[in-house]
Amino acid sequence: MHAMLDKPVKTRFAPSPTGYLHLGNARTALFNALLAQKQGGIFMLRIEDTDRSRSRAEYQFALLEDLRWLGLAWQEGPDSDSPQGPYLQSQRGDIYERYYHGLVEGGLAYPCFCSEQELKQIRKAQLAAGRPPRYPGICAQLSAGEIQRKRDQGLKPTLRFRVPEDELVEFEDLVRGPQRHRTSDIGDFVIRRSDGTPAFFFCNALDDALMNVTHVLRGEDHLANTPRQLLVLRALEYKAPAYGHIALLVGDNGAPLSKRRGAKSLRELREEGYLPQAINNYLARLGHVYEQTEFLSPEALVQGFDLSRMSRAPARFDVAQLRYWQKEAVTHASDEALWDWMAGRHVEGRIEDLVPNGSQIDFVRAVRDNTELPGEGCVLAGILFRDSIDYSSEALESIRLAGRDFFQVALALLPPTASDFKTYAQAVGKAAAVGGKSLFMPLRATLTGDLHGPEMARIFPLIGIERARARLQMALKIASDQS
Repeated sequence: MHAMLDKPVKTRFAPSPTGYLHLGNARTALFNALLAQKQGGIFMLRIEDTDRSRSRAEYQFALLEDLRWLGLAWQEGPDSDSPQGPYLQSQRGDIYERYYHGLVEGGLAYPCFCSEQELKQIRKAQLAAGRPPRYPGICAQLSAGEIQRKRDQGLKPTLRFRVPEDELVEFEDLVRGPQRHRTSDIGDFVIRRSDGTPAFFFCNALDDALMNVTHVLRGEDHLANTPRQLLVLRALEYKAPAYGHIALLVGDNGAPLSKRRGAKSLRELREEGYLPQAINNYLARLGHVYEQTEFLSPEALVQGFDLSRMSRAPARFDVAQLRYWQKEAVTHASDEALWDWMAGRHVEGRIEDLVPNGSQIDFVRAVRDNTELPGEGCVLAGILFRDSIDYSSEALESIRLAGRDFFQVALALLPPTASDFKTYAQAVGKAAAVGGKSLFMPLRATLTGDLHGPEMARIFPLIGIERARARLQMALKIASDQS
């Protein structure tokens, strides 16, 4: 058996570029990256693009871009120079052919000329008889002459791996513990398609061995694939990596999370303004338990990762929990990072055109506690810095209830500069003989158009005294019209 080189832990993420990266795959990539970093090892990226009809260059580019944005840096991959490459399976055809030839020469694989229609009928009959569907070995004993005659007829065969009869395939799953599979339940399986492209069972396992991958964390939907891949690697005399099959990510209905069921891709969440630190903090806790419940830095996520804390139960995605971690990520981000995050977003105008130069950091500090997504920051900028203002129905009601006399007092006591809202509000309350909500609600409603929002002491200086005066005059008119 070929010995795996004496190297540190090496994990991999091996996506197919057939669509945008979804959260389930992003979590798989994250877990493999965390495991490698925890062990001081290598995280590798391999692109499994053998499906010619569905693999697209734009999806491959998006995969790389989204993983980088998420902060999952790979040490080996499509953009690295390594003798174990290339890291695109579409460029490894000659390698696969050498191993196919060896398996055929050793009697461990054979061409199969059964049509898809024939196979479909066989599976249907097996299921009707209450038997698990498996290939019955129709082409397993074809002679060399029979094979050549079929080729001469223009038939293009698949290549099937010859599964040993009635053996036990055992392995220790990193997440699920001991696993046992009977080869009699597997059946000879396809390792090369009729168009000459390699099948997943084969190239995925072979590349892991050739690239010295030591640990593979992947979804539990791959659990049935593992005994097949172990048989292939044993036949090729390669040592298999340690496999761990993680719980699937499911939605509210318990079905696996997927774009077909309305789940958003990582790219869509990114475009909405979710921060990578929020997504990582959330995904790292889906199917894995951390001792720390607080928001964790990338370094802390690595240190707290532990395979013994992986769960076997399905991990349920909850958008409310993602929003919670988004809020935490906003709280922990620097002022400068938050400004960059908000900049360039178009909701009611560009925020760069709304916030005066020199006020950006004060603005961020004023609104960060009331902002989860960057669009909300743009809305708040419009409220604070536009001359016009829209009132909610609750704000209008508060203004009308306060009455004309309240706003006459508020205008008369308006200070020359908007530097101290607390002192100003106390003066208005004393002169108008009101306090509590009867004081602060109409002032907030007047100055912001709503009854909820950022701390008034922080936003009053940003609104400015002239804009505050204009808004108080508008409130006085509204209250006067009411009376």
